[in-house]
Amino acid sequence: MQAEPKSGEGGGRPWWPGRRGALGVVAFAYAVAGAAAWFAGDLARNLDPLWTAAVADAAGTVAVFVFSLALDNTSVYDPYWSVAPIPLAAWWAWGGPGDAADPLRRAVVVGLVALWGARLTWNWARSWDGLSDEDWRYVDVRRRTGPWYWPASFAALHAMPTVMVFLGLLSVHAATVTGGRPVGPLDGLAAAVTLAAIWIEATADRQLLRFVRSRPPREALLATGLWAWSRHPNYFGEILFWWGLWLFGLAAAPDRAWWTVAGPLAITLLFRFVSLRLVERRMQAGHPEYTERMRRVPAIVPRPWSRPR
Repeated sequence: MQAEPKSGEGGGRPWWPGRRGALGVVAFAYAVAGAAAWFAGDLARNLDPLWTAAVADAAGTVAVFVFSLALDNTSVYDPYWSVAPIPLAAWWAWGGPGDAADPLRRAVVVGLVALWGARLTWNWARSWDGLSDEDWRYVDVRRRTGPWYWPASFAALHAMPTVMVFLGLLSVHAATVTGGRPVGPLDGLAAAVTLAAIWIEATADRQLLRFVRSRPPREALLATGLWAWSRHPNYFGEILFWWGLWLFGLAAAPDRAWWTVAGPLAITLLFRFVSLRLVERRMQAGHPEYTERMRRVPAIVPRPWSRPR
C-alpha cells in the first residue's frame, strides 16, 4: 500500500516546544489523566469492577480531552487507544477483582495487552512530529465543523474511540475477572492469534515508516512486503488482535461470548466502514493508479497470491 498521509496543518500553536518537548507535554497530560482515572475509579470502587473501570476510563478520556483542547490538537488523544487498556487489564487481573480467574490466563492476557499497547504507543511516538502535527482526518473534521469542531472532537474523536476500546476490553474482563475455567487448548489458539496479530501490525507499521522515511516520489505506492498482499495490513493486524482477546474471553467464560463479541465486531466495523473509506478516498484523489490497485489487492485480509509481478 501507499504511505498514508500522516498529518495536516490543523491544530497546534507555532510557539509550542519541539518534538521532544511535545512528547513531554503529552506524557504529563497522560500522567494527569491517569491520576484523574484513579481518583474517579476510587470514588466508584463499590461498583462492579466492570463499571468501576468504565468510570475511570471516562474520567481519563475527559482529562485528555481537556489537554487536546488546551493544546489545540486532537492528536494528543491518539495514544489513548493503546495506553488505557494496559492499566485497565492489569487492575482487573491483579487489583483485587480477578481472584476467581485462572492466574496463568490472567498473566498471559495482561502481558499480550501490554506488549501490544507499548508497541503501538511507541509507533505513534516515533511517527508524531509534535504539537503542530495533527492527523489529517482531524483537520478535515475541523474544516467541516468550523465553530462546532471541539464538541465534534469530543464526541467522535475522543469519546467514541474510548467506547470502542472499552467494548473490546470486555473480553479481557471475562478472561481476568469472571472466567473460572482452567487454561485449555482454546487459550493456546487465542495466544497464537493475538501474537500473530501483534507481529503483523508491527511489521506493517515498520514497512510503512521505512517507506515514508525514504522520501519516495509523491505518486509512489507502497506495494512490497505485507503491503503487497493487503492494502491495509496494519488494519488487519489491529482487528485480529481484538479477535484474539475475544478468544481468551471465550475460553474463560463461554457463557459471556455472545455479548463480549460486541467489542471486536464494533472495532472491525469501525476500520472497515470508517477508517478504510476515509483513507481510500484520499488515496484515490491523490493517486489515479490506486483504483487499479483496489481492483487487484484486497482491502484488509491479506491474500499472498495477490502479489503483483
